[in-house]
Amino acid sequence: MAGCCGGSCGTGAPGDRQADFRRILRAALVINALMFAVETAAGIAADSMALRADALNFLANAATHGVSLWVLGRALEWRSRAVLAKGLLLGAMGLWVIGSAAWNAAAGTVPDAPVMSLVGLLALGVNLSLAAMLFAGRRGGATLRSVWLCARNDAMASIAVMAAAAGVWSTATGWPDTIVAGGIAALCLSAAWSTIRQARAGMRALYGGSAVDRTGPGGSSLAP
Repeated sequence: MAGCCGGSCGTGAPGDRQADFRRILRAALVINALMFAVETAAGIAADSMALRADALNFLANAATHGVSLWVLGRALEWRSRAVLAKGLLLGAMGLWVIGSAAWNAAAGTVPDAPVMSLVGLLALGVNLSLAAMLFAGRRGGATLRSVWLCARNDAMASIAVMAAAAGVWSTATGWPDTIVAGGIAALCLSAAWSTIRQARAGMRALYGGSAVDRTGPGGSSLAP
């Protein structure tokens, strides 16, 4: 149908479109996993919790893409379990970032602002590249649309990291870094809670006697 996904996914057989979908998710998964490692390492080297919090966004996206690939064609039970595991992981990481940010604030740690700026700029470039790559899914299926929205929102988080770096440089304190880290971690915890609730709803539907097809993609869907 003309106009589907900006005109880029409306042609070809359904099998071809699903293959394209898988390739996009695999590429996005690898890129996000690499950036999670880069930002985490840079955050440790620069004593920046904002960078480590921003790395959570890349971890969350990598987990989302991995779950999306793994659950394609699987029964609701496995989709629910995968989404629940993702939510618990993000929740644990979010709590760790908040606790570490509070510790740094109490210790008066001042991060390395130039490193924060450079890595934040790199993260912004990667997020914009991912958003461009996934732009075709903006008006497509719900899962690919959510992937594109994640890339867009993460670009905003990277801008916040660069703003924190500017604040650290201008004030010679770590408070801008702590504030941004806390904000990103709070958003991560909110997303984790929503994900856990979604998974539990799927499990209640499954074990509560609802009429759910457990055999494959024709059953009720739980978008990761």
